[in-house]
Amino acid sequence: MSLTSPIELPRFDPANGATAHSDRPRTGSVASTPPARFPWIGLLALSGAVFLSVTSEMLPTGLLPEMSADLGVPQSLTGLLVSWFAFTVVLTSTPLALLTKRLPRHGLIVFVLLVFALSNVLTALAPSYELVVATRVLGGLAHGLFWGVVGAYSAHLVPKEQIGRAISITISGGTLAFVFGVPLGTAAGHALGWRLSFVLLAVLMLIGAALVWRFLPKVEHYVAPPRSDRGAPAQATDAAASAPDPEPLTVQAEAAAPRPQAPARRDPTIAPVALICVIAALIMIGHYSFYTYIAPFLIDGLGVDPSAIAPFLFAYGIAGAVGLLLSGTVFSARPQLGIVLGLVVSAVSVSALSIWSGMLPVAIVAFLLWGVAFGALPALLQTRLMHTASRRIRDTASAFYTTAFNTGIGGGALLGGILLERSGITSVPFVYVGILVAALVLVLVSQLVIRRRSAA
Repeated sequence: MSLTSPIELPRFDPANGATAHSDRPRTGSVASTPPARFPWIGLLALSGAVFLSVTSEMLPTGLLPEMSADLGVPQSLTGLLVSWFAFTVVLTSTPLALLTKRLPRHGLIVFVLLVFALSNVLTALAPSYELVVATRVLGGLAHGLFWGVVGAYSAHLVPKEQIGRAISITISGGTLAFVFGVPLGTAAGHALGWRLSFVLLAVLMLIGAALVWRFLPKVEHYVAPPRSDRGAPAQATDAAASAPDPEPLTVQAEAAAPRPQAPARRDPTIAPVALICVIAALIMIGHYSFYTYIAPFLIDGLGVDPSAIAPFLFAYGIAGAVGLLLSGTVFSARPQLGIVLGLVVSAVSVSALSIWSGMLPVAIVAFLLWGVAFGALPALLQTRLMHTASRRIRDTASAFYTTAFNTGIGGGALLGGILLERSGITSVPFVYVGILVAALVLVLVSQLVIRRRSAA
């Protein structure tokens, strides 16, 4: 670079707390390159990995009666396989994210898919409940690392204005896991035995690892502290991040004079990110207290034949796909509104499902509305998280979000199991509705807090 050519300094983007370059044309600056194409193939590969991961996590919910009978344990104890898996994620996702933060994200995703495959094979071979728990813990380790990586991967692939769209595509793999993965795994378990169902899933994991290796673009996720740039202190990055948008400067003798450096400051998006994580945990506690035991509810509460469980789960998954589509289109730019509506509709539909469980047509409609409403929530929560977190804490925010999400899953499965044993399956949905109401209040309060912090 010529010593007389102008240098454009980075400016602070208040929307995401990251440094960015001004979009305004600058005299003497180099013309910007055309925007890159939207990474459809890479995001679809990532979505496929999510599909396999969520299917592996949730498959026991559809095979609860078969696994309980074969392993010789009650259904409430079999349901805790989801809790063991989720609590392993809770305890390990953040430490694993910190230990691997400098490792390539691309290779880590391939690695965890291979570990998932191993975990599912071992689950299929385990002769006792205790060994199945151990194999689920192994899967939970892989899952925690997986979501610590995947949660922010799509955000690294696209500019901020496309984050909602990219996350919706990535999260769609989780929705499709409920549409196809869990129902088809359940059907395979009914026809061929639950153990073979896990073996088939392991084979798909190996295929998924190969597809990710081939089609998912690599990203530069970790920005190391500057190497002082011939003597400049590392704090210069934070100083530039908080500086106003300057006019282009020319390298002259005056510009070479050292400036006092501002001290590094605490990232202002940490508190809002923590609020979103708490909200996500509460919503998941409520949801999985009920959904983990949906097979017993459909059989005992609605009188559904056990052979019809897979079609019911398939229909629920289709409804969830509709909700996901709404989250990526109608509510992509308004995730807060989508979260509020999703919570309200979920509470109303689950209440109707419980009150009119004896009227099968009404119960089916309520069941499908619940699927639509909840199908939108994970993508909307993730979009709101990525919009709120600054770029430099996205990976960390994603890891904490994964911890909160799986705290909810594990805690919900545990709560539902306790309710199932003590008061029966019919009490579970009413507890779920109460938790949804509490989550809705917290969402509304948190929005006021975030606005006040932004205005401060």
